[in-house]
Amino acid sequence: MKQLLFITLLLLSSGPVYAGWVAVEKQYQPTGLETLYFDPKTIQRDRNHATLWQLTDLKWNSTTRFLSFKTYKEFDCPQSRVRVLQVIEFSRQMGMGRSAAGYIENGSWQPVEERSVNHALWKAACEKR
Repeated sequence: MKQLLFITLLLLSSGPVYAGWVAVEKQYQPTGLETLYFDPKTIQRDRNHATLWQLTDLKWNSTTRFLSFKTYKEFDCPQSRVRVLQVIEFSRQMGMGRSAAGYIENGSWQPVEERSVNHALWKAACEKR
């Protein structure tokens, strides 16, 4: 019985769990060594604004010590604008490892451009469900 329990625990812990993260549609993914995700469970909507968390996972990085970062974004839905509210960097992929708090912005709205990652995220955050 103990062996069965041990094998079950080993199988369940053999791979990383990335619960909640959904890859952004392939046509919006940047080419290169990164994959972009968002967490639909973090989408918060009020009348004209919506927020969500984005995860950028780097396959390899020679310029910094971070391999992933989470970005908290706010969307102005009717105006098709986005701004970054917070960035958190992580030493390992998929938001794991040591973290370092990034920055918080108080403005800097940018237009959501067609066929961009922010356009895909804007659709996910702002469309009525």
